[in-house]
Amino acid sequence: MNALELLEQSPVMPVIVIQDIDTAVELARALVAGGVRSLEITLRSDAALQAITLISQEVPEALVGVGTVRNARQWDAAVQAGARFGVSPGLTADIAAAAQASGLPFLPGIATASEAMYAADQGFSVQKLFPAEAVGGVTLLKALHGPLPEITFCPTGGIHAENAGKYLALPNVKCVGGSWLTPKDAVEGRLWDVITELARAACQIRQAATR
Repeated sequence: MNALELLEQSPVMPVIVIQDIDTAVELARALVAGGVRSLEITLRSDAALQAITLISQEVPEALVGVGTVRNARQWDAAVQAGARFGVSPGLTADIAAAAQASGLPFLPGIATASEAMYAADQGFSVQKLFPAEAVGGVTLLKALHGPLPEITFCPTGGIHAENAGKYLALPNVKCVGGSWLTPKDAVEGRLWDVITELARAACQIRQAATR
């Protein structure tokens, strides 16, 4: 699986912070039941790596990856834990080298045309626009498509159910990232049916956006 194929798994990639390790497997199962297979577990909690391992072992139909990768050590640890792809808010030479050496899909974060060109030169033509809404959102992506038509984006940051369709209607966007599929109250309350319904609704957004 390459990075473009990763984005084609579902139109929304949930950005997940696991605070309670006991919720990780059931949360993953709830998302998969709703049709969302690509799960970005961010390195924003102490439970992240353990969650990646558990989900990769217990929910084989999920494509579990790691998010908020800030250095090569984190990337290597996540791959060892079972991550099948990675996402970063930016890109450094060390992260680029580690990602290339692994052969796994990797989405570097970019916020400008120069950063997009640098990432493409490093071999990453599928990128994360971050923080999407803050740096120009839909307007910026439309502008980038003209000079950089070969680059595909997964915008993340400020995206929710109400504006995701505007992004998914763009020709250079295959997927969006967002945290609205895993609301804190639903996870803490173990309301897995609620999360499954949110995932199911998310999978319909692209169809509605392209009608």
